This record gives sequence, C-alpha cells and structure tokens, in this order.
Amino acid sequence: MQISDTTGIDDLKASREPGSRFAAATACPGLLRKIVRNLIESWPDEVYDRRLVEVSRIGRRTFFVCDPALIRSLLVDQSGSIAREDFMIAALSPLLGRGILTSDGARWKAQRRTAAPIFRPDAIAAFVPAMHNAVERTAVRWSSRGEGPVDVLDEMMRTTFDIIGATTLPDEPSLDVAEFGRSLSTYLDSVGWKILMSMLKAPRWVPHPGSIRAARAARRLRGSIAGIVAGRRAEGRFGRDLLGLMMQASDPEGGPHSGSTGMSDEALADNLLTFVAAGHETTALAMAWTFRLLAEHPRVEMRLRAEIAAAGARPAPDDLPYARQVVMEAMRLYPPAPVMVRQAISDVRLGAITIPAGSSLHVPIYAIHRHRALWASPETFDPDRFAPGIQRDRYSYLPFGAGPQVCVGMGFAMAECIVILAGLLPRFRFETLSPSRPEARFKVTLRPHGGMPLKLSPRGAVVR
Repeated sequence: MQISDTTGIDDLKASREPGSRFAAATACPGLLRKIVRNLIESWPDEVYDRRLVEVSRIGRRTFFVCDPALIRSLLVDQSGSIAREDFMIAALSPLLGRGILTSDGARWKAQRRTAAPIFRPDAIAAFVPAMHNAVERTAVRWSSRGEGPVDVLDEMMRTTFDIIGATTLPDEPSLDVAEFGRSLSTYLDSVGWKILMSMLKAPRWVPHPGSIRAARAARRLRGSIAGIVAGRRAEGRFGRDLLGLMMQASDPEGGPHSGSTGMSDEALADNLLTFVAAGHETTALAMAWTFRLLAEHPRVEMRLRAEIAAAGARPAPDDLPYARQVVMEAMRLYPPAPVMVRQAISDVRLGAITIPAGSSLHVPIYAIHRHRALWASPETFDPDRFAPGIQRDRYSYLPFGAGPQVCVGMGFAMAECIVILAGLLPRFRFETLSPSRPEARFKVTLRPHGGMPLKLSPRGAVVR
C-alpha cells in the first residue's frame, strides 16, 4: 500500500501483518485514535487513584507510576536503569536534534553541566529587566486594541517569544517571531502521529499525515537557528545574552560532548532551539491557563492584584509570593509538560514489583496532579495549597519533572510567569467567553484545543 501525507488509521489497518505490532495495535483502532488525537485519553482511569498501573499496549508492557515514593525510586534511586523512551526521541529529535531534552548518558550529562551555570539565580535576575520590557510591549499593544475577545494563548506565545528573544537573542532581527510560531505549531501538530509510528516500529522514512509539512517546518526552524549560531561564531561575537553565555560556557568536567571553548556548533544549535522552542511554548501555555483560571476566580485575582500593587513598579519575582502560588496551582491543574516517559534498560524494582527490562515506564504528571489519594478536591483551583508551611511530598508535584533530568530552566520560567502577571493583571481584566474551559490536549505540551479565547478589557490608566 502507498502511504501518503494524508493516510489515516483506517488505511494503516489494511497493511498489518499477523503477529506484528501493527496487528496488535490495529486490532484496537480506538486506542490508536486516542494516541494520535490526545495521548491523555489513552490512559486507564486507574492512574487517577492507584499507585502503579500495568497495561499491555501495542504488544508491549507499559507501567504508569503514580505514587510519589515509587516515582522517587524510579527517577532518582534507579535513574541508571532507565533512559528516555524511544518514541519520544523519535518524535522530537527531527526538530531538536540531540540536545539536553533528547539525549541521555554522557552526552546529556556534558550538556547539562555546561548549561546549568547559565540558569543560576543571579544569571536569571540579570534577565528580569528585559522580561519587564517585553511585557510592557504587550501592555502597549493591548491598550491600543481596546476591549474585545482575544486568543490569550496566541498573545502569550507572542509575549514569551519576545521575552526569549530579548534574553536569548536580543540582537538577532533575522528571527521571525510569527514564522517561528507557525512552524513550531505545524511540527507539534504531527507529534501524535510520530509517537504512534515509532510505537509501531515503522521505519522513519514511512510518511504519516502531516509528515511532509512537519519536515519542512523542522528544516526552517533548525536552519534559522543554525544560521544564527554560525554567524555569531564567524564574527567572534558573543555578548551577554543567553546564546553568548552558552558559546562561552564549557563543561567543568571536560566531557566529550563539549570542547574546550564550549559546546560544538551543532550542540549549540540543538540546545538553543530547545530553549527557544520549549521555553516560550511551555511558559505561554502556563500563562494562558493561568489567565483563564483567574477569570473564573475573581477573589484570587483580587488578592493577587493587591499583592502586585503593594510591591510597586517592576517588582522582582521574589517580591510576589502569592503570584508564585497562583502559577504553581495553575501548573498543577494544567502542567505544560503533562507526562514523562522512560524505558527500562535493565530490571527496575518498584516496591514489591519487578519491572522487566524493555518495559515502558510513564509518569503521568497530569494524572498525578489530579490524583485522588494525593490531593484534596483535586479538580478545585486553590493557590493556598502552595502557601508557606504547607507540607507535600516533593514527588507529588512535577511540573518541571524530577530527578537528575529536572528542567534546567525552571527558575527562568517561574520568573517569567510572575513578571507577566505583574505587568498585565493590574492593567487588564480577563473574562470568560464560555462557561467551559477548552479541552486540554497532549501535543508534547498540554495545549488548550482551539486556543484560549477570553474577553480583554483595559482597566484604565496605571502609573508605573
């Protein structure tokens, strides 16, 4: 059978062979559709109330690890027995190469050690003025448009890209914000199919719906970033932006995947694209969900506005503890990265259960954050869950992952979210246009299906 860019699940059924993964998978076309449409829908209901759930999926044993103690055992104590899951690397590496998000072992360790100093608290603090400036540009743009409906997700994508550009590549006018966003969305739209095709062990050259568009989008994105890195290298121009810091950084242990003067150009391009793509996407999603939740909860919004007003103009993120609680609770309900997937490269012991090598291990963060045994009224938006002095298990809350591979940029992301709230909430009111929230769909990140439409209204002049 010829497979085109529009081939669907029903077409693939015709090509299965008895005993193959295609046969096992296409015997249950409903599961295939869920994986492609929204991976979260394919999770068993038990992940919301049990500690460990085993299922057989597409001819392979899959374990959902939902208990904090078992998660710690898996991600920390036995981290040497697991690796990134093949199907996630297959889905992301055409875009992100083998950067910090898509590598393991010595390559990952060298890149992580090289990047870590760039995200120290003092380095992040130096970026905060540029964050405030970018948010001010959004406020000016919104003020000029007046009252009306907006897609807050699109607006936050624009704002966070502006922040990333101002901190990562402030002197690179060649980076087209609108084109970057369109290309990234085009690529992410294909990820469900890429995951499915990898799970079915289909050769990478086999096309799937959207594969041609996704390949073109990846080439555009990678080409633009690689060109910027090459241009900086040729000019010997570093600067104090994020790319400049990366170019001057080196692995303190002299790992094999970074040279004496820092990362190779290929590693720089992979990691810069990872930070730009993942960084602006995840923060924009966190803020879109946050503004929707604030629109539904006026008392929370009023308390947050009072804290921002008391902190004065352009506050430091640490001056707004309640804002941090609001963001943390929004990311509990809608974690931008909703799942961690690993594979067992040797046997893993979780409690009384031995997970055999070759099994797939999922930490379903979206489900853990709504787990009925871990959270009281888990569907309720309540920022006071994260008030000072409230105790919780570290491994029950995982918006940035956990273990050695915890997100290196989490401090940057939190600062960015708080600065956005501080700059926009005092000046604009957000109201819901529909009583129901958009459906949360897995597209590597947790995206609101159809965007995040809200009514935006200026509150009046604010002196800052």
